[in-house]
Amino acid sequence: MNIAFFLLPKKDVIYLNINSTMRQAMERMKFHRYTSVPIIDNEGKYVGVLTEGDLLWKMKNTAGLTFMDTKKISLAEIERHTFHYPVPVDAQMEDLFAYAAEQNFVSVVDDNGIFIGIVRRSEIIKYCLSIINPPRYFTSANIKNSSSEEIFAF
Repeated sequence: MNIAFFLLPKKDVIYLNINSTMRQAMERMKFHRYTSVPIIDNEGKYVGVLTEGDLLWKMKNTAGLTFMDTKKISLAEIERHTFHYPVPVDAQMEDLFAYAAEQNFVSVVDDNGIFIGIVRRSEIIKYCLSIINPPRYFTSANIKNSSSEEIFAF
């Protein structure tokens, strides 16, 4: 099944521009209670994912950095310790399984690398569950019980 069916479009996704500040990222992530967010450039192309861990490593590795100073640091200056690969919009759900094991969402891009949205891990899990345990549909066919009385399943 094509992932477009499960896509949460960009307009409904919290993401950051690479020119945003560290402080803006922290405030936005705190407000939305997210541990990671996609990053795009000025042309809308996918750059990567910023995580809380990336922010913490920047704080740890920058001597004297205070919360007030974070408004001077661009996201472009923050090393991202893991690159979260995006998938093309025409990918199949099966292509997302390995990514979903490592991250809460998978970023989706078009043929030009433009960020168009995400597929959440919860949607991938629901899809897998529907394959493992498909819904059962009952008909109104007659079923006889041990006393030979007719009962109906609906």
